[in-house]
Amino acid sequence: MSDDHTHVQDFFGARAADWDSRFPDDGPAYAAAVAELGLREGDRVLDAGCGTGRALTPLRAAVGPSGVVVGADLTPAMLQAAVRAGRSHDGRLLLADVAALPLRSGTLDAVFAAGLIAHLPQPSENLRELARVVRPGGTLALFHPIGRAALAARQGREITPNDLRAEPNLRPLLAGSGWRMTSYIDEDARFLALAVREG
Repeated sequence: MSDDHTHVQDFFGARAADWDSRFPDDGPAYAAAVAELGLREGDRVLDAGCGTGRALTPLRAAVGPSGVVVGADLTPAMLQAAVRAGRSHDGRLLLADVAALPLRSGTLDAVFAAGLIAHLPQPSENLRELARVVRPGGTLALFHPIGRAALAARQGREITPNDLRAEPNLRPLLAGSGWRMTSYIDEDARFLALAVREG
């Protein structure tokens, strides 16, 4: 396992047990972001870096009983927290690295990724892997329940020009990874970038 993976597992593993209680009011923001994906009954969707599975319930509601919902995360403790919260009923949970997904190419209609991009060790290649598993015309949502400035203030830091989530950085990063950005919102209440799989 790489140092990046070990760091991510250590960071989130130590916080998994009380993760949901630290951010109890995020549910409506997750539901609104899922709605922006435009999922339909029967669609197949991945929650990449699903953590405790807060997006699984709105994703299941969007695709209905005939759809497929998969949550993938690198940290076993986060997946265990998702099971304890009862969210494994809304989707299949996979202990998996989003940089090497155990999924066939072109099998998904969409990917939802909350708070993921800042933790990707090789963003361009990792976003390309997400594109690999999505059919052409499928969608990607990069989401965070608060905007970049609010998140930086919470963490006691400044936003830097090289922030991957800044629109001038994110748009070409996505374009070079098989995605075309279609929407970008960065406000205090949320960050949401939507993209379509090229191809």
